[in-house]
Amino acid sequence: MYRIFCESYYNYIKNFEDKGAKDEYRYKIAKVFELIVDPQKFYKEKSKNSETYQNLCDLLCYMKENIHRYPKFKAFLWTLESRQIEPVYCGKTPQNVLEDQAKLANMFLNLMYWE
Repeated sequence: MYRIFCESYYNYIKNFEDKGAKDEYRYKIAKVFELIVDPQKFYKEKSKNSETYQNLCDLLCYMKENIHRYPKFKAFLWTLESRQIEPVYCGKTPQNVLEDQAKLANMFLNLMYWE
């Protein structure tokens, strides 16, 4: 599941980068996933307690709270926790952004960007 997410993320981001569309909302909200696909970057941002790290933590909390809506999140979060990427509520990310990011993560897990 982790590999599916990572490859789907790269496929998704590549579409925006190939078109030079880095200012688009959907590209910007997906950038938080960089910390999931690159654990070294995650640990670096965690040590700095950066805004990106806090946004990811908020998203992981949102995902955990909404497993009933997105059942694949349960196994995915377990996979992340095995990599010490765990939900911690920071309260920094707006609700509408969390909802959009969760929908996008669900699309990755449902192979919408799988090639």
